[in-house]
Amino acid sequence: MSGSWLINHEAEARLVVFLGVLTLMIAAQQLWPRRSVPGGWRRQIGNLSLVLISTVLLRFGFPVLAVEAAIRVEQQSIGLLRDLPVVLNILLGMLALDLLIYWQHRILHLLPFLWRLHRVHHADIAIDVSTGVRFHPFEIALSMLIKLAVIALLGILPLAVLLFEILLNAGSLFTHANLRLPAAMDRRLRWLIVTPDMHRIHHSWHREETDSNFGFHLSIWDRVFRSYREAPRDGQEKMTIGLHEFRDPKQQTVTALLLNPFNQQRKGNLPE
Repeated sequence: MSGSWLINHEAEARLVVFLGVLTLMIAAQQLWPRRSVPGGWRRQIGNLSLVLISTVLLRFGFPVLAVEAAIRVEQQSIGLLRDLPVVLNILLGMLALDLLIYWQHRILHLLPFLWRLHRVHHADIAIDVSTGVRFHPFEIALSMLIKLAVIALLGILPLAVLLFEILLNAGSLFTHANLRLPAAMDRRLRWLIVTPDMHRIHHSWHREETDSNFGFHLSIWDRVFRSYREAPRDGQEKMTIGLHEFRDPKQQTVTALLLNPFNQQRKGNLPE
């Protein structure tokens, strides 16, 4: 399967991988659950509804998306990586995008007006594979704008962008899955990638744990930039997921999630 085939069938490739990983993680959660998950199917439907709304916003609200932007950048021969060999451009491009996502994530926690968007993700009272697509549409739009700017600046090849986008979606489903990995496997995998146990700490309601383990794919960024936390202080099974101020089931409906960023910010484990 060539890179050009993937580019020409971008939508199909992304959808097949997304649905495949989603199905696999749903099955894995049932077979090897890490925790009990409250909220039931209503909560999961609410989470999945957000990704549908975000997809519509991107498709109709942007003249170009990431892969098409990379194609135009390649045609114009611009960007800092444009003269590198193809393989090196792909590797460095994907690495740069992963580092971008790490720092974008940290800044979303740091700046209060951006946290209002991102807290929709953290306000989930449980964590499972559906949490991996629970992002406010405006956060998704902001992320796309930043991504488009970096693609243009670096001249990242379309294939690198597409592979990264596929891995980003699949990785988000994996890292949020309510999945129990063998302890030895989790320990080894963490030296390279973010695991569900590692990322789950990031969804703790303790502020110091919420502000840790920001990585999406590679775990190295948290280690290098000193945001890595090995274990939650309350333990994986007993830790409380979510935010202090968003525990009411009425705050978990699709309408409430869309309006959440416009609510008055309250005290708790939120940035001041």
